[in-house]
Amino acid sequence: MAPMRHGLILVSGSVRGDVELAQRAEAAGFDSVFTIEFFNRHGYVPLGAIAQATSRIRIGTGIANAFTRSPLLHASAAMDLDELSGGRMILGLGSGTRRMNEDWFGMPFSAPAARMEELVRLLRTAFAAQKGGGFRFEGEHWDLKAPIYARPGAAREQVPIWVAAVNRGMIRAAGRVGDGLVGHPIATRRWHREVTLPGLREGESDAGREGGACVLAPYVLCAIAETREQALQEAKGQIGFYYTTKLYHSILDLHGLRHIGEACSAALRKFDTKAMAEAIPDELVDEIGIACTADEARDRLAEWKDLTGDPLFYPPSVGVRPDRVRENAHTILEVFGSGT
Repeated sequence: MAPMRHGLILVSGSVRGDVELAQRAEAAGFDSVFTIEFFNRHGYVPLGAIAQATSRIRIGTGIANAFTRSPLLHASAAMDLDELSGGRMILGLGSGTRRMNEDWFGMPFSAPAARMEELVRLLRTAFAAQKGGGFRFEGEHWDLKAPIYARPGAAREQVPIWVAAVNRGMIRAAGRVGDGLVGHPIATRRWHREVTLPGLREGESDAGREGGACVLAPYVLCAIAETREQALQEAKGQIGFYYTTKLYHSILDLHGLRHIGEACSAALRKFDTKAMAEAIPDELVDEIGIACTADEARDRLAEWKDLTGDPLFYPPSVGVRPDRVRENAHTILEVFGSGT
């Protein structure tokens, strides 16, 4: 079996901190680093600095909001960063939720899986047109034409596109068109085994692609602390926050645990973050990620080896002090660095 290619999600709390973490990750032998995007954090901008501050490690958006920009803004950002990094860019795209699109960004939200599949095809058309001559794309959701589209200096003809997916329709769409699927940080190993991987293979088959054309690169929530209790508490805060979103309760349904999602949603209505965390049992944390001491962490990661060769370690940050988030990220790099 090929060795795992470790990735780190950058959540230091500042752009300069993310650049420093990316440099540390490269020195530790990690394969990739990814930025996040939120209403107050940009997915692309920090990667320009990271591209210049590193030389080997792959860089990417993990993920950028797919429907809050025009397709050609995604394409130009990805190609610029691929050029800056010498061909190391991965374009990770996610639909987000209706609330994120409409309430945060004021953008319409509909048919996310169909739009994502069309967007990926459109982006590949734009990437392929870099040599000049322009392109025309006519789809159900976008109708674009660019009579001149040359980009001298492009590092590659195609930038890999990874699609974030939780539910079945988006998983199949990722299998049809994606180079990778970014798994959500609250998806369980059982969900990936029984839903994500079969859905990927179904999507690949629908599109006439070989099995494994789209790799699974799951977020692995990872809290490494001096005690198991501290690590569990940090992980539970993040998981409880995510499970306030009803869209993700289908994961809990697989385990017969919908009551946990309902408890988290009820706690959110009272702004009770403590109750959110308390609703999460230890066993669910262990099914979702890694929460333990440094001595136990490698054994915990081994539980993922039958699912993926591309784990993306994600330090929890909800309710965690910024200095502790950075400390945890540094520990992840030390524990899972070269040779793991």
